[in-house]
Amino acid sequence: MSKMVGVPFETTQFVRDSCLCLHVQRAARALARRFDEALRPLDLTNGQFSLMMSLNRPEPAGMGAVASLLAMDRTTLTAALKPLQRRGLVELMVNAEDRRSRLMRLTPEGRALLASAVPIWKRTHAELDRRLPEGEADRLRGSLQALL
Repeated sequence: MSKMVGVPFETTQFVRDSCLCLHVQRAARALARRFDEALRPLDLTNGQFSLMMSLNRPEPAGMGAVASLLAMDRTTLTAALKPLQRRGLVELMVNAEDRRSRLMRLTPEGRALLASAVPIWKRTHAELDRRLPEGEADRLRGSLQALL
């Protein structure tokens, strides 16, 4: 019979209490649920809102720039775009300068829906900011940015 090798439970507790990745993941999931609930009346998820906001620019956006901004790979971005395209909120077009690449932009319907979503986002975001001590929201944003 071989001796069982494992990780001591104390190590599990240490990781639970100190792992930045775990703490950020838990917070991200909780925040995502809160924004998903707030945006549900518009049939948008927080991820779709972020994607649409990343396309809210004067010129159509390239896949690489948006994927980088949202910290996702192009395959994931392509999958995230499909429901927005089906709803007529986003359109893809061939880049005239490089026919192999695609550009994305919000449709008029997408811009209108985004305009309806922004007040919901602002209200939800203000509620979250109020839960943190004075100045802590800005400090947290700075700390998270430093990890990127």
